[in-house]
Order: sequence, then C-alpha cells, then structure tokens
Amino acid sequence: MANGGPVEHGYPHLETVRAAVTALYKRLSYDTVQTFSASVAPADVAFCDTDDLYLGTQRVARELVRHYRLPDARMIVSFREMTHAASVELAAGPEYFIELNDRFRTHRRDIGAALAHEVMHVYLHRLDLSFPGTRDNEILTDTATTYLGAGWLLLDAYREDSASSQKLGYLTPEEFGYVLAKRALVFGEDPSVWFTSPQAYTAYVKGMARARRDEQQPPLTAAGWAGRRRYARDRRHAQDPRAVPVPPAEGPYSFTPGGREPLRVSFPCPTCHQWIRVPVRGRVRARCGLCRTVLECDT
Repeated sequence: MANGGPVEHGYPHLETVRAAVTALYKRLSYDTVQTFSASVAPADVAFCDTDDLYLGTQRVARELVRHYRLPDARMIVSFREMTHAASVELAAGPEYFIELNDRFRTHRRDIGAALAHEVMHVYLHRLDLSFPGTRDNEILTDTATTYLGAGWLLLDAYREDSASSQKLGYLTPEEFGYVLAKRALVFGEDPSVWFTSPQAYTAYVKGMARARRDEQQPPLTAAGWAGRRRYARDRRHAQDPRAVPVPPAEGPYSFTPGGREPLRVSFPCPTCHQWIRVPVRGRVRARCGLCRTVLECDT
C-alpha cells in the first residue's frame, strides 16, 4: 500500500500480468471465465461513514464471497496496525481470517478494494493456482481480481496529487487499467463509469491504449503499416534458405523454419496471450484453442 509515498507508474510487470491471464484461462477454462461477465456492482460494495464498521465490513466480504462463488467460505475480518493494506490466513477453511490496516477505519470507501484482493487469495488457494515467489504471486492475485470483475475497486482506490497519494495492490495504476481494458474488450463492459477517482480514469485510458496495441501486432490484419513492413522483411529472411539463422527477436512473433514442412509463424493471442502457431500462406483465420478468440491474420 502506497500511503503518502511515491507511486510507481508504467508497465514494469507486464509480462507477469500476461502470464497470469493465460494461467487463469488454463486453470479455469473459457466457460468458467465467461461466468464472471458481470463485475461487482458499486452499490453492492458501497460503504458509508454512518455504517457500522464491523457489520458493514462483513457485508462487503460476503458480497465478494458471493461474486467469487465461494458459498462455503466465511471471512472473519478484523483491524490492526500493519504495514500492508491487508493480509489473510490461508488455512483449510471454511473460515478465513482477514486483517485490514487500521487506516481503513477512517477510509471506509476503500474497504471493498482491500477485501477484493484478500478474498481472491482464498479463491486462488482453493484452485491451487499460484506463481513462485511473493512478488509474482501477488501480481497474479491482482490480475485475477481485476480480470474476474472486482479489480476496478483496486484501481479506484488510487488517488494522487501534489500533497498526498494512495494506491492499493502490487500492479501500477496503468497495469490495473490494462487488465481492466482486457476484461472490457472481452465482455463489452465499461468500468470507467464507476470510478470516483479521476486518476483512476486516466490510468484506465492509458491501459486501454496499451491493450489495443496487442490487437494491432503482425501478423494480425489490424497491424499498422510499420509493423506490416517489419513483418514482411522478417518473413523474407525466414523463407531464404541461404540466410544465416538468427536468434528470434524478443517481439510479437517468431518464425519456425520450414524444412520439409511449410514455414509457420507463432504469435501470442491478444486476448489470453497463449501462443498460436499458423502456416505462412497469406490470409488465415485462426481460432485460439484456449479463449476461443477468432483472429484474422495476414501471414
């Protein structure tokens, strides 16, 4: 939790975020991801200063349990002084003990954001889905929270001005915006209407621009002129039997030498980031086997 300190910006965790989206589709399946088409509604997690602190917190926790479809899980929430925003004890259940930072006693509108992340820890724990290392596992949790419909709360908790700052979660504001945009493109949802923080809206707009770029990389037909020109040059090199093999560049695609088989190009699905391999033969329509996205390609 950034509380008055500097807030990191940009996309330093982007590759881990993309890996987290792929892992979600692999572990949950396309059909299960589709059941999260509706985000947590603002009215369901609203917290007024006149609400009883403990009753209100338990109400919001129950709503998040319902959203994540954990009907046999009970969240016992308390408050104490701590460095982080919150923590959860991942036991066998059905009761899970969540501790929230004492700061939330007086910043109640952000309790939903903190609980969204902690209840997702329980959800992933039950799925037995995790990444090695604390940092990557927390990024997985933030990404899953956002992609499955509760992470707009985390982004809306981001506020920053010349005198103060607050941000929850491990992703940067722009990375939260990126994952929210990925979700919005899949489900046709506009989470920006729920933001109370102007800085959150700005981060979402930047994240959407970055997400759109994923859909405009060659060999997709939506690629721009510069990308198509670079792709044509790389394809000629890959097709030349006399060309000296070069290590694949760290970029949006790579070629598999043909030999007796036709030349193929591999690239990440712009929706779930699972790598897809198709033959190099002009216009091709490909379907991602993981998220079922149909892709128009010009290989």
